[in-house]
Amino acid sequence: MIDEGDHIAVGLSGGKDSLTLLYALQGLMKFYPKKFTITAVTVDLGFDNFDLTPVKMLCEQLSVPYTIVSTDIGKILFDIRKETNPCALCAKMRKGAFNKAAKDLGCNKVAYAHHKDDLVETMLLSLIYEGRFYAFSPYTYLDKMDLTVIRPLIYVSEADVVGFKNRYDLPVCKNPCPVDGHTKREYVKILTNRIEHENHGAKDRMFHAVLNGKINGWPEELFISQGGEENE
Repeated sequence: MIDEGDHIAVGLSGGKDSLTLLYALQGLMKFYPKKFTITAVTVDLGFDNFDLTPVKMLCEQLSVPYTIVSTDIGKILFDIRKETNPCALCAKMRKGAFNKAAKDLGCNKVAYAHHKDDLVETMLLSLIYEGRFYAFSPYTYLDKMDLTVIRPLIYVSEADVVGFKNRYDLPVCKNPCPVDGHTKREYVKILTNRIEHENHGAKDRMFHAVLNGKINGWPEELFISQGGEENE
């Protein structure tokens, strides 16, 4: 995922996942054999009650450059368009603002903090609501932007992220979005945890089903490395 000379924009929402990713990449820079640099970027949706002061302080502590991109995405979604299901449009607009900022900052890669549980939940969301077997790839090249998206936490469970956040006392900022906790993704998260509770190991099996699923757009080498049982 990371090559010599990479300049990586780390998407920083203020949540536990993105703060863990920032902390991990900053630590990786110290001993990783290939030299790379990181810049933290937050797309501010414009909510009045979103205080990023703790995040700024963490970036200063880690000596990581930090850029806040101010937008009116929140106002557009909730005040102007009055969206009842804003998540998909919000994600598209946030990614657009984030990618533009990354290019303006001279970055060639962008890092998202999606972890193992996110991958499984995305797969179930696609099955339930779209009728297709799909999940995001660990890394993807965006030819229109000339950027590569990487997801370094893809093999990390959410439980491990929570443990890391607690151990290092990361300054998590509360999500100010009005629909936080009331989305289809939240429903699927609860559903997945219930399945795991009733069928221990189900999350891992679903995760490996995604890795071996030959999903369109995924790197072929992942199927080879994870598909050892395929020919047995």
